Amino acid sequence: MKFMKCFQAVLFFSVCCIISQPVSAQQKPNLTDPEIANVAVVANQIDIDNADIAKEKSQNNDVKNFAQTMINDHQSVIDQATALVKKLNVTPKENATGKQLMADAKKTQAGLRSKSGSAFDKAYIDNEVAYHQAVINTVQNVLIPEAKNSELKQLLENVVPALKTHLEHAQMIQKNLSGK
Repeated sequence: MKFMKCFQAVLFFSVCCIISQPVSAQQKPNLTDPEIANVAVVANQIDIDNADIAKEKSQNNDVKNFAQTMINDHQSVIDQATALVKKLNVTPKENATGKQLMADAKKTQAGLRSKSGSAFDKAYIDNEVAYHQAVINTVQNVLIPEAKNSELKQLLENVVPALKTHLEHAQMIQKNLSGK
């Protein structure tokens, strides 16, 4: 069971990384396991870095609490992914997907750092909502239908409810921010 949670974490954040780039179906990256491990760690660290910015800049308790949840969840995933690659004796391999994700994250983070007050809160939460919507769409409409391995397909299906919960939480904060 612990292996499945680790694998889910690596898979989920690899998916997040892949869908965060504007690629067409013909351009989808073919990642090896070592590349996926790298992407998973990179994607999680980016989310931690964004949440660190939110904790530093936001004065809104809902946003700060959400950011702390993101820090806790993503650090846990990094820890699990690290344990998993060690257990599987896989060395994460840097790749174009991870590099592009880092470049995009630097732009997003610069934009977040340039904002303050309610403009910052809105930008941060809007980014979180869009990100989770894209992940859910990709998992449901691309990855699950294309998955060949039944265990992988089941794993992807099991991830969707958690994704929807995170999205709902971000949308609730987004709605509250819009009402002010």
